[in-house]
Amino acid sequence: MSEEQIENPIRKGFLLPGLPHILLAPEKNPGWKKVREAFKAVRAEIEAINPDILLIYSTYWPSVIGHQVQADPNPEWVHVDDEFHELGSIPYKMKMDANFAKLYVEKAKARGLHARTVAYKGFPIDTGVVVVQKLINVDNRWPAIVVSSNVYSDRAETLVLGKACRDAIEESGKKAVAIVISSLSNRLHTKWVEPKDDHISSLKDQEWNLKFLEFLKEGRLEDASQLSRQFHKEARVNKVANFKPFWWLGAVMGQNNLFKGQVYEYQPIFGSGAAVVGLTPNEGAAKDLEFDEADPDQYVGDRNVLGR
Repeated sequence: MSEEQIENPIRKGFLLPGLPHILLAPEKNPGWKKVREAFKAVRAEIEAINPDILLIYSTYWPSVIGHQVQADPNPEWVHVDDEFHELGSIPYKMKMDANFAKLYVEKAKARGLHARTVAYKGFPIDTGVVVVQKLINVDNRWPAIVVSSNVYSDRAETLVLGKACRDAIEESGKKAVAIVISSLSNRLHTKWVEPKDDHISSLKDQEWNLKFLEFLKEGRLEDASQLSRQFHKEARVNKVANFKPFWWLGAVMGQNNLFKGQVYEYQPIFGSGAAVVGLTPNEGAAKDLEFDEADPDQYVGDRNVLGR
C-alpha cells in the first residue's frame, strides 16, 4: 500500500482555527477571507468521507477538574465571543452524539482519567466549536462530540485522553474525522491594529509557525506532537491549552508519521497564527521518528518529577 489510504476508523484529521473573525468579518482582511475559503475545501473533504461522527478537541473550552465531554443531543443558544464581542452574536443549534460521549467517558475512566459528560440547557459552547461547526457543519449533517482541554493536564494525561477516544471509536465501529481547534502562535495584538494591517505579532512566532507547518505538511504528526513542548517554549502560545491538541490528535490517530499532510491556508488573525491543515492516514508518507518519549497507556497521576 504505497500511496493508498490505510483503512482506518479515523479517516482524516484537521487542525482548524476558531477565532470569530473568519465567520463574522472575513471581508475585512484578505487573509481572513482566504482562511474562510479554506474551510470550504475542508467541508468538501469531509463530505467525501461522509463520517458517522466528528471528534472535536477544542482549546477554546478549558476545564479545571478532569475532562468534560459535551453530551447534550441538541445544544442551542446565542454565542458572543468574550474578547471580540464587537463582531456580533452567533446563534447556533448543533447535533451531538450523546451515546458516544458517554462511551468516551467510560473509556477515559477505564484508563484512569477523571471525566464526565455535560448536558444542560444553556451550557456555554465555546467560540472555537461554534465557529468551526458554523463553517463546516452548518446543516448538522454529521453528529459530533466535543472534549474540553484540561488546563493542568500534562503530555501523558493528554495522550491517554486521546487513546481513550480511539478506544471508543474502535468499539463503536464508527467512521470518524478528528478535529482540533487551535491557533499555532497565540500572541494577540495588545494595541489596536486595523484589520487590513493584521500581521503575526512576532517574527519569532512567525518562524516557529512556519517550521511547525513544515512538519505537518510532511505528515509528521508524531514528530509535531513531540515537538510541541519546544514550540511552546519558543513561540507565544496559550499556556494552558494550545500545545496540547497535537498530543491528543496524535494519540487518536495512532501516534505515527504515516500521514499525507496538506496545508490549505496560513494567515494571521489578530496577531495569532491561523492554519488550516489536513492529515490523511497514508503508509507511503512514513518518516522516521525523531523522538522516543514514554508512551503511557494508563493514567496513574502526576509524576513527582521535582522530587527526583
